[in-house]
Amino acid sequence: MYWLATRNGVVALPRCRPLALLLRPPPRRCTSVAPSPILIGQFRRILCFKEQKVLRGSRKTTKKLSALSNYVDERAVSNILWWKERMQMCRKPSTVQLVKRLDYSNLLGLDVNLKNGSLKEGTLNWEILQFKSKFPHEVLLCRVGDFYEALGIDACVLVEYAGLNPFGGLRSDSIPRAGCPVVNLRQTLDDLTRNGFSVCIVEEVQGPTQARSRKGRFISGHAHPGSPYVFGLVGVDHDLDFPEPMPVVGISRSARGYCINFVLETMKTYSSEDGLTEEALVAKLRTSRYHHLFLHTSLRNNFSGTCRWGEFGEGGLLWGECSGRHFEWFEGNPVSELLSKVKDLYGLDNEVAFRNVTVSSENRPHPLSLGTATQIGAIPTEGIPCLLKVLLPSNCSGLPALYVRDLLLNPPSYDISSTIQATCRLMSSITCSIPEFTCVSPAKLVKLLELREANHIEFCRIKNVLDEILHMHKNPELGKILKLLMDPTWVATGLKIEFETFVNECESASERIGEMISLDGEHDQNLSSFPVVPSDFFEDMESSWKGRIKRIHIEEAFAEVEKAAEALSLAVTEDFMPIVTRIKATTAPLGGPKGEILYAREHEAVWFKGKRFAPAVWAGTPGEEQIKQLKPAIDSKGRKVGEEWFTTMKVEDALTRYHEAGAKAKTKVLELLRELSSDLQAKINILVFASMLLVIAKALFAHVSEGRRRKWVFPALGESSWSETVEPVRGGNRMEIVGLSPYWLDVAEGSAVNNTVDMQSLFLLTGPNGGGKSSLLRSICAAALLGVCGFMVPAQSASIPYFNSIMLHMKSYDSPADGKSSFQVEMAEIRSIVSAATKRSLVLVDEICRGTETAKGTCIAGSIVETLDTIGCLGIISTHLHGVFSLPLNTKNTVHKAMGTIYVDGQPKPTWKLMDGICRESLAFETAKKEGIPETIIERAQGLYRSVYVTEVIGGKIDSKLVEFCSMGFNNFDRSQSQSSSARVQILEGTSSVNSMEVLQKEVESAITLICQKKLIELGNERTSQLTDIQCIPIHVREQPPPSTVGASCVYVIFRPDRKLYVGQTDDLEGRVRKHRSKEGMQKANFLYFIVPGKSLACQLETLLINQLPNQGFHLSNVADGKHRNFGTSDISLEGVTICP
Repeated sequence: MYWLATRNGVVALPRCRPLALLLRPPPRRCTSVAPSPILIGQFRRILCFKEQKVLRGSRKTTKKLSALSNYVDERAVSNILWWKERMQMCRKPSTVQLVKRLDYSNLLGLDVNLKNGSLKEGTLNWEILQFKSKFPHEVLLCRVGDFYEALGIDACVLVEYAGLNPFGGLRSDSIPRAGCPVVNLRQTLDDLTRNGFSVCIVEEVQGPTQARSRKGRFISGHAHPGSPYVFGLVGVDHDLDFPEPMPVVGISRSARGYCINFVLETMKTYSSEDGLTEEALVAKLRTSRYHHLFLHTSLRNNFSGTCRWGEFGEGGLLWGECSGRHFEWFEGNPVSELLSKVKDLYGLDNEVAFRNVTVSSENRPHPLSLGTATQIGAIPTEGIPCLLKVLLPSNCSGLPALYVRDLLLNPPSYDISSTIQATCRLMSSITCSIPEFTCVSPAKLVKLLELREANHIEFCRIKNVLDEILHMHKNPELGKILKLLMDPTWVATGLKIEFETFVNECESASERIGEMISLDGEHDQNLSSFPVVPSDFFEDMESSWKGRIKRIHIEEAFAEVEKAAEALSLAVTEDFMPIVTRIKATTAPLGGPKGEILYAREHEAVWFKGKRFAPAVWAGTPGEEQIKQLKPAIDSKGRKVGEEWFTTMKVEDALTRYHEAGAKAKTKVLELLRELSSDLQAKINILVFASMLLVIAKALFAHVSEGRRRKWVFPALGESSWSETVEPVRGGNRMEIVGLSPYWLDVAEGSAVNNTVDMQSLFLLTGPNGGGKSSLLRSICAAALLGVCGFMVPAQSASIPYFNSIMLHMKSYDSPADGKSSFQVEMAEIRSIVSAATKRSLVLVDEICRGTETAKGTCIAGSIVETLDTIGCLGIISTHLHGVFSLPLNTKNTVHKAMGTIYVDGQPKPTWKLMDGICRESLAFETAKKEGIPETIIERAQGLYRSVYVTEVIGGKIDSKLVEFCSMGFNNFDRSQSQSSSARVQILEGTSSVNSMEVLQKEVESAITLICQKKLIELGNERTSQLTDIQCIPIHVREQPPPSTVGASCVYVIFRPDRKLYVGQTDDLEGRVRKHRSKEGMQKANFLYFIVPGKSLACQLETLLINQLPNQGFHLSNVADGKHRNFGTSDISLEGVTICP
């Protein structure tokens, strides 16, 4: 593979490949036309490098390759033009000045006539140009000493996008040069990849070199958007933020519709999705951050028969999405050619295989269209309540949130949806504590193990993933959930693994890591410590390799380092301590001798630092002999460090021995870590599957917890039967939702107006402005989507069919880029809805045909209603075009519905309740007045209305059935935003670690059971005999309470690290656990809790335990709380109450 080739060393200058292999055809922006002859002639003097045999060969050989040279020149020209286009986009004044010094005759843009611009063979510039030729579209950073340098075009990119200053300022006689220190490499790479650039990093071969010879260099890795640079990570003691991988995307057109292909280079996987509508395709592009975009030539031909893409209706939305982005045209097989492009783009060998993870779209609902996704907040949109924010708690983000978002945008099959709901139901009912669910990016796992750059921190995290899988398997309640999660994980990863095989492989991998990696709590690798040597020295020298690998694997290296440290301590004691003792014993006024043993961090040495310590007269006193042995300390380049730093030959020898021993130990540790990476590569599918399973588990547990808090319910999901020739089973095409509330309002706070929707056909909905039509449509759409995905819904009860498509159209804006008016955009979306609708679809259209004149718009709306009525789908069409009721429509299943109004002080007011009938009141004047329209304008409008429409008003008063009193609060969209934002719950995060207190826990559990049972019997006498079964549930380290504790009154006990207890009660156990664990020193605390019926009883039992546990010999940290509790002392009746386990 490529990495093996590059990582294994270009120690000496390599032979250059033929240029036809080095220079790849570049992606072009919006065109596939080759450069014109004029442009080619302009760049005839492009500098190219061929194999040395060709350069030194005969004239005959040169003639044979003359045709190839012309071809190479053309490809090199296109690469240079690609960079020239980007240089013209630079705007910083300093960058503009640098760009003026570029010469577009080579890939680096170097002007050979400027200072340091030589490209002669053997120079550093020549070597950099060789590397640049291999990856002509990547910024190249070359390690030169303590800096990473860039030349020419690449230097301009660093100044423009990474905020770096050019070397040498803006001198006009030198080539552009820029760079960053080694310590700032990560930040520079982040800045470049954030702006869409890929970066090729060239490292120096470390170690001594011969005189007058340049260090060898090799390509150590690449940084791409979504794929960071990981070289050297195995040797550091910190983690690396790893963003979600960014795929290469290819779009094509087939007889079934649009097709989109995703290729992940990091995972070596690809997936295809065919038969998409244009709106669904654009929704996928909006929600995926991709590295490169390729468009197939099949997109150029639309239904009008013209090659002018996007000009005649179809394709315009996609063209508007792509036209502002960089893309490249390609042709041939859409999948195989795209994979070829990816291999070319990332420098992969042709033998590299990509795994197909496509999940069949058969019997799956259609992906959400762009309009539907934005109008319910599945795609964050300004002014629209975000559905994701109410599905999960505020502290659940990252990978779990991405999984939920992708599930909403691409609803699963009926089997997977039913499995997700069954899993969530089990999660809602379990009583045991749950793991923390360590989330690790599968792409990060694959890349670090493949490149053998996983460090001990990453291995510990991998082991946590595996151990949590095994913990779920061993627990009876969690084991059922683990089995159910296998199928959703298969869909998410494309990996089909048998359950028993999965568990066994997880156990094997966990044991392998546990045998090698030094885990938390192991204390057999303490840093060396000697009184005469500064502790910082040993900490800096040994912390980079100790505590990573179990000592048993590097015992010999450990012993050598310990001996060397002891020898160093002895040398310092013998050569420096007598001098220090002599100075301390000397009493002198100001200006006397000074001296001490210090750690010279910059030079990684322990030296003596002092002044005025030499005796004026040598009298053979203690310390004089050691003073004579001192010599000035020198650095690694042989230069004197300073006038006050001294050392001896014995100390220098001891330092050398210690450093050599430490270097060997570190090398051994890194070798073992890389060996472990190689071993785990064979289990990479298991690790990817396990990590994704925990991501899904965390997402579903978080959703269930938030759903219970919001008082949402699990709907009854109708069976899947999509055959157009088979009628749905009885009740299978009926949606009934009782107590439906807007998803963005918190029912637990009582801020929502509930509606009951019993839908067996199409609704034609009318109502006033601000009457709740749009809110109702959004709420129904969200509830149906959540039900189809297997989630809880915002209602009191619900029965939802398994729709094959859910389509919501709200409002349309014009699209100047496509040359379309708002009505044209609306008709394009309606066309897609009508063409995709079936009898198993849910169609929701708000204020149809609002963008054209009333008469013809009314007739179009009526015809659309007839069409949907004939199809037999469920849905709602809302309108203010009341003339549609006068049309001779041929409908059989359409029902008239309205949003209710009520007269208050002679003025109509909305009730936001769904009613039968027709509402012809629009409240237009009242709405205009509320929004600040001047009174004179409104009065004039009312006069015009009375003069023209008075007969219509008299003849068409509001149906009496719609007059209903509703005292509940205002439920329009603006208010809901402020209410939903105030209802967010902030849960403090906590951490946990391993801490065993099993004996104390069992003693406390027995005491709690005895005390509380006795109290309950006293309170309720014989009526509470069935209530005395107190079940205490532990929450160990790296665990959290189950969703069943949400909203329940709990009494809990904390086992503090100082072995003291803390007793408390709460209705939010998860939040209280996080709050306690967020305090210093409490990260390793265990908990014990039990659920009681009601807060009053919880308060009584809390006070009782605080007062009684000390009598049982336990130490409490909050004894004082039991002396001033007034609540919980009154008698309570326990009749009819049961204690929940």
